[in-house]
Formats: sequence, structure tokens, C-alpha cells
Amino acid sequence: MKRCFLPFLAISMAFLTVSGVCQAEEADDFRDNSLPLFDGETTAGWEGNAYWFRVEGDAIVAGRLDEKIPHNEFLCTTQNYDDFELRLEAKLVGAGQNAGIQFRSKRVPNSTEVSGYQADIGSAWDRPVWGALYDESRRNKMLAEPDPELAKRLVKQEGWNEIRVVCRGPKIEIFLNGTKTVDYTESDPAIPRHGVIGLQIHSGPPTEAWYRNLRIRQL
Repeated sequence: MKRCFLPFLAISMAFLTVSGVCQAEEADDFRDNSLPLFDGETTAGWEGNAYWFRVEGDAIVAGRLDEKIPHNEFLCTTQNYDDFELRLEAKLVGAGQNAGIQFRSKRVPNSTEVSGYQADIGSAWDRPVWGALYDESRRNKMLAEPDPELAKRLVKQEGWNEIRVVCRGPKIEIFLNGTKTVDYTESDPAIPRHGVIGLQIHSGPPTEAWYRNLRIRQL
């Protein structure tokens, strides 16, 4: 048994080393070829209700902890994006525990709503929905989501969570803290493949959604 264990251990360590190097190279490549969506100080390049969105520290904070949120609110980019890789970090504070990141989306006229894809964060329907793909104000349903137990294991309830969204043509991938949670291909050719990116705070009890380190690479 000892003779077998040592070579296996060496192979395993070599694999982990190569994997770590590849991840570091991928992170460097993204950083070198991406642009910030948030300057860390202002909401320049974004539009939305300033009462529900503010900059605090190096993050965009959506929602409030001192009052209920009457309806969904969104802070949206003024620029449209089609094929891209988006990376950011997010965390939730408060009782509501529901928010998300819109993409390939658009404002609904005469409403606070935004219609389009959402990378969900938080909980809904008595289960975690971190890393899920929801169709906001359009088909109004989950398009794909990870197993709830996987979502529970991946999410850092009290800390920052890394979100990664990759869109290429009809294909959408979502990653939560480095693990792929959604691999979805849109079958409806009428669904737009471009639109704004938005940060959501869901209606309900006092809650804050914090977003930081937002960067995008157009593909």
C-alpha cells in the first residue's frame, strides 16, 4: 500500500500545482483584457434610483437596512453588452436575502422593473438560489439552477462571493466561487442576445446587496 500511495500522492500534488498555475494565468489574462464597470467611487456609467443605490467604501450598495423595499429596484449600465465575461463579488446583509445581477436586459417602460436574464443570489421559494439563472419580468421562471445542497456548500453566507457570468451567442454559463452552477443554451431565437447589465435589490424586508470589483471583458 505504501508503494502505491507515494506515487499517487506525487501525481495528485502535481495536478493541483498545474491547476493552480492555470487558474492564476486565467485570472491574469482576464485582468489584462477586461475593463472596470465600477470606478470604486461613483456610479458613473450607471443609471438608477439614487435613493436605493449608493457607493460605500469600494462597493455599490443596493437597498437599505432601515426600511422595507417597496418594489424591485435596479441600477443599470448605460451601455449595452452582447457576448462577454463578467466577474464581480457580492454579499447580502439583512432579512430579505434576495438580489441578482441582470444581463442582456432592458428597462420596462413606466416601471422600476428590468426584463431579461438574471444571475440570482440569495434565497427564494424556501431554497438557496445563489448561482441560478432566472428570467426576470419576461418568462418569470428559473431557466437553470444548481442543486440546493451544492449552492449551500458553495456560498459564503457572511462574506463576499465571486460571481462569474459568460455569454457567447445562445450559451450562458454562471460560476459561483469558482464552481460552474449553470450551463444553459437558449433555444428561443427571439430572445435578445444583447442588453444592459443591472444590479438588483429585491422588494421585501430591509436588506442590502453589496457589489464590488465589477469587471467585464467583451468577447
